[in-house]
Amino acid sequence: MRLLLRPVSLTLLLLLVPLAAMQITQEVNWSAGDFVLMGVLLFTSLSAYELLAARARKPGHRVAAGLADGAMFVVIWAELAVGAVSKALASL
Repeated sequence: MRLLLRPVSLTLLLLLVPLAAMQITQEVNWSAGDFVLMGVLLFTSLSAYELLAARARKPGHRVAAGLADGAMFVVIWAELAVGAVSKALASL
């Protein structure tokens, strides 16, 4: 249960950023589906790191887990946002 508290808290906290931005500017226009999708992506990524870091015995392994998890998050986020990976592969 404790392993889920931090990912849930951080996910909700990070989702407040676009919610607040939507109140300030018209340039940020997220739908409910956008919030759900990003919430699932954030929660999954943060939970995966928590599980990997809890099992890692050395600090270097925690860093490696964080880098790998962060890289996967960025790749999936970029693909969902603008299709960056698809466009890069299509140009090969």
